[in-house]
Amino acid sequence: MKAHLRQDAIVRSLRRNGTLTVADLAERVGASRRSVLRDISALRDEGFVIHSEPGRGGGLQLDPQSVQTTARLSVAEVFALLISVASMRAAASLPFSSLADAGLAKIEAALPSDKLRDLRRFLDCLYIGQLSPQVDISDMGTMDPTLLPAFETAFLQQWHLRFQYRDAKETVSTRHVEPQAMLILPPLWYLVAWDLARKGFRHFRMDRISAPELDAEATFRRRHVPFEDHVRPVRDMSR
Repeated sequence: MKAHLRQDAIVRSLRRNGTLTVADLAERVGASRRSVLRDISALRDEGFVIHSEPGRGGGLQLDPQSVQTTARLSVAEVFALLISVASMRAAASLPFSSLADAGLAKIEAALPSDKLRDLRRFLDCLYIGQLSPQVDISDMGTMDPTLLPAFETAFLQQWHLRFQYRDAKETVSTRHVEPQAMLILPPLWYLVAWDLARKGFRHFRMDRISAPELDAEATFRRRHVPFEDHVRPVRDMSR
């Protein structure tokens, strides 16, 4: 686990449990005691107030007044929260939508202006619709966690993207594309891109994409993406 992810996990564990020993934290995040102590030091340097209880069996406590999670959120992380809420709403499975929206609004309000600008540009690429009941989802897999950060850079910088794609017949090919949009048809997610070799739009199921690579040497312009009538931009959804 990368250091910043491990530190986020430490903050989350302390916030939820109150007091934990270094050994407890090491077990929870899958790291050595020495790594956890370095992470605690780094978190303190960032402004988190973490108290140490002295004595045998003493633990660590996080001062709740020092928790400033919004400052630590990246554009991709905020975007992931937004699209998760939007996709659940589209699937009619979000019973506490008003509370979720209120929490997201506070997160967005705390973003620096540059991150907020990037978030808005990222959201312009997101569309949501309804999946046809005829689509077979029995083979749906998990998505590569490196996809969203790669998509963020590709969309915002308008860079070409290469990746390995496994189609419905299990044939794997290397694709070179201009990423134009993300489409959520719950429970499936798609990258909509202009395929340079095939000279046309293609919908790539994200659970079939792997090994994304950015091509910073090649840029592209946004194209008009033709969608079916039931598909709409996420910005048009009531919030």
